[in-house]
Amino acid sequence: MVLNQIDMTIKKLILVAGTITILLSSCGGDNKQHQTSEGKGGVYYGGVFRMNELEDFKNLYPLAIVDVISWRISTQVYEGLVKFNQADLSNIPSLAYRWETSPDATIWTFHLRKGVKFHDDPCFSDGRGREMNANDVKFCFDKLCEASATNAAFDVTFKGKVKGADEYFEASKSGKITEGGVPGVKALNDSTIEITLNYPFSGFLNILAHSGCFIYPKEALDKYGIDMRTKCVGTGPFNVKTIKEGETVILEKNKNYWDMDKDGNRLPYMDAVKVSFIKEKKAEMLEFQRGNLDMVYRIPIEMYKEIMGSYDNANARKNDFEIQNVPSLSTHIYGMLNTGNIFNKKEVRLAFNYAIDRNKIVDYILQGEGIPGTYGIVPPAETFKKLGYDFSKIKGYELDIEKAKEYLKQAGYPNGKGFPKLVLTINSGGGERNGQIAETVQKMLKENLGVEVNINVIPFAEQIDAYESGKLEFFRCAWVADYPDPETFLTLFYSKHIPTNPSDKSFINWQRYRNPRFDSLFAAGLKEQDTKKRMELYMKADQLLIDDGAIMPIFYDENDRLVQKNIRNFPANAMEYRDLERVYIIPKGKDSDKK
Repeated sequence: MVLNQIDMTIKKLILVAGTITILLSSCGGDNKQHQTSEGKGGVYYGGVFRMNELEDFKNLYPLAIVDVISWRISTQVYEGLVKFNQADLSNIPSLAYRWETSPDATIWTFHLRKGVKFHDDPCFSDGRGREMNANDVKFCFDKLCEASATNAAFDVTFKGKVKGADEYFEASKSGKITEGGVPGVKALNDSTIEITLNYPFSGFLNILAHSGCFIYPKEALDKYGIDMRTKCVGTGPFNVKTIKEGETVILEKNKNYWDMDKDGNRLPYMDAVKVSFIKEKKAEMLEFQRGNLDMVYRIPIEMYKEIMGSYDNANARKNDFEIQNVPSLSTHIYGMLNTGNIFNKKEVRLAFNYAIDRNKIVDYILQGEGIPGTYGIVPPAETFKKLGYDFSKIKGYELDIEKAKEYLKQAGYPNGKGFPKLVLTINSGGGERNGQIAETVQKMLKENLGVEVNINVIPFAEQIDAYESGKLEFFRCAWVADYPDPETFLTLFYSKHIPTNPSDKSFINWQRYRNPRFDSLFAAGLKEQDTKKRMELYMKADQLLIDDGAIMPIFYDENDRLVQKNIRNFPANAMEYRDLERVYIIPKGKDSDKK
């Protein structure tokens, strides 16, 4: 069996992971499954799906979700009008079962499902979840357009797109909430919601699938306020049972969930979802090998060739576990504060970019698991290529030491002389690769530019707060697409996302990059209905970011994961979007090869 072949690699971890395993077992982390039963069509009910995250979640309140860990958890609890198909990321109905648009594509009318109930929760007078209606959607969308310290979603959702949204947002800053809410959002009756856009926008359904557009009841916000960070009340297939921060999140089956499969089986199939927070990648692998996790996202780079080699040469592989691998809609970058004391000079940014050998990073650090960041900010994914995004026309950065030195000299630092002290801040977690890449970049900048860089490692949530607040000059980050469109990457550099007050958080444009030409191209792309022309505008905007040295693309990721052999209906996708309502677990003793 393949995992037995990696035992020698992980035996050294047993002493370290033993403590973690005992801790997990003490809070229900063993491999015991709930009683199962067979449904129509060969599916199975019951069981607990167990997955792990290497970092803690930051905030589960829909408007405050900015990290993928919070997103993966909240997606099981909350729903929007539409959502993504887990297999191909297309838009599919969710709380709205159908919709139509006006002839000019500016008025969208959504028809809501009847009988959808919020989770049972003490926020309701009798503790029982009431039926969701159009007024709930109106309430949530108005809140989406209110300025607050916890609203990180407005910039990437309704801003500039929905009629009256921007004016409502500005008025809310001084507490002057307009009666009737956002003019462009209307509840026509209990089951119909109408949204009016400022201009035709072809990607609007993608926006509505964003976590910022999740629906929750007013009663929950009234009762819990900022505590909705962990007090979640949605309509999704699972509701929150237990949260022990840094240890475990347990989601239990929503027995009143509205959806059914094609055979009439009530969803979800599984009894619960358990999320653990083992911080070491190798220890996580050990738990998977012991059967205590049902999936592992990303194979440790130091074990990748061994696992994949065993997989390729093992005819009996199907009796062990499944390896899933797809190109990812994500870009790993090093951010540079464009308004800071160091990177406010374009020449410094360009010098850093040309001093880095991205091919070497991918070949030797990532063991070939990724694509060198030699294009733009938009990853060279097949999903975007099909839209007409021609990556070959984006001239990115290749290693050019002489050019790097010349740019640094133009900035006033010949051979690095007089260059200010610089700290590269990276987040903990993510296995060993974050640290290894940072050390490699540190070495390259020293050898190629004579620039000294110190590395500071801090928790993920702390790092996010720091770079959103403009407190970090140089930092590691990554962006996973919110939806399958190049716009979700380019919006990171739109200057309208920069707060007027420099001390306020910049939730999206962390680099605080500003270029009127980029803004013009990006804005034109938003309004362009012809897909080919829209992609051409976005490509020009992407090239401009490279020419300005706005960012340091390091590599484009690939999603690989290991999944236990008895897990079904869990396809991989380029966003690592997880929708667990249709996932089921084949119990022991049954036909494990049954599809």
